[in-house]
Amino acid sequence: MMDETGPTPLEGIRVLDCATFIAAPYCATMLAEFGAEVIKVELPGVGDPIRKFGTPTECGDSLVWLSEGRNKKSLTLDLRKPEGAQIFKDLAARSDIICENFQPGTLERWGVGWDVLHALNARLIMMRVSAYGQTGPYRDRPGFGRIANAFGGISYLAGFPDRAPVTPGSATLADYMSGLYGFSGVLLALQAREKTGEGQVIDIGLYESIFRILDELAPAYKRSGYVRERMGPGTVNAVPHSHYPTKDGRWVAIACTNDKIFARLAEIMGRAELAGEGRFGTYAERAENRDEVDGLVGAWTATFARDELLKVCDEGQVPCGMVCSIDEIFEDPQYEARENIRTMDDPRIGEVAVPNVVPRLTETPGAINWLGRAISADTDDILTQLLGKTVDEIGALKEKGVV
Repeated sequence: MMDETGPTPLEGIRVLDCATFIAAPYCATMLAEFGAEVIKVELPGVGDPIRKFGTPTECGDSLVWLSEGRNKKSLTLDLRKPEGAQIFKDLAARSDIICENFQPGTLERWGVGWDVLHALNARLIMMRVSAYGQTGPYRDRPGFGRIANAFGGISYLAGFPDRAPVTPGSATLADYMSGLYGFSGVLLALQAREKTGEGQVIDIGLYESIFRILDELAPAYKRSGYVRERMGPGTVNAVPHSHYPTKDGRWVAIACTNDKIFARLAEIMGRAELAGEGRFGTYAERAENRDEVDGLVGAWTATFARDELLKVCDEGQVPCGMVCSIDEIFEDPQYEARENIRTMDDPRIGEVAVPNVVPRLTETPGAINWLGRAISADTDDILTQLLGKTVDEIGALKEKGVV
């Protein structure tokens, strides 16, 4: 069990999460997992649209919200109204970080842009995610993860060459990746603030997190004009390196990233003559005969049940793994041993299983303290404790629809 009672790395850091859906909110979620106080700022009566995105539950909020809203306090506040903007400025003056992912210029129109907030709090850090970033000819275009996957270059690579590009695993890949880059950016900005005393803006275009992970595509194109095309489950630079069937209707991934690993695979296949000085001993020879090599490997894997094949490959030191569906993940002993799935008792709907905290720190680990809360669950407490609002003042704000 991960220790969730010890010190937390971000204790004493306050975050205002006024973003929606996944990208910037995921950054705030990670900050919350490692001890930051995160205040989720949501539109009164509506909340973050992600509360209705995905599988609904009996409490009215989706499973996505329950999982990704973890460890956050919920404050409703209409930033479009002068009173709401003023409250947000008052909170920003008492905070360390703001996470937002509106279209560029939105916060500025509401009177709570970077220049205004930085003037109130020079130590403030603002993490901004938008479809295309705060600059450039596309800055004002809307976008979501699917658009970022497409524009960033990964959708073009996903699927088979004779078919339409497909979703690369999940349309939300760009959102989570951008949240991760946002998290690292915030940590860097906090470290820089220790030296300079000044906050700064972290500016992320949703597509940029995808473009950054495309390994050698950019240098290969610039150097030789090479445009990588869709290759199904295969990949460039390694053969065999794909998904292969087993006789019990399952699939495995095998990765032979160099000639030595292929030689080990050939040995356990009973085809040692193919490696070394044989027909397929070098990557260049295998790449030239990719279909034949994949066909030989696939025919061999299809003679084993999956678990039997995994054992044979493990014994031969050939990298081989299950292509897991979610039910298999729940049954897998590795996931269990690493406590990758955390079951939480939510007061509104009971037990909910969610992915556990990543990364794993030995001395100051993160924690899941609660799942996504009901909308406005903490409004009164935040306004009272942080801003000194009275019950009557809060009541008046509620009547005006400000909170």
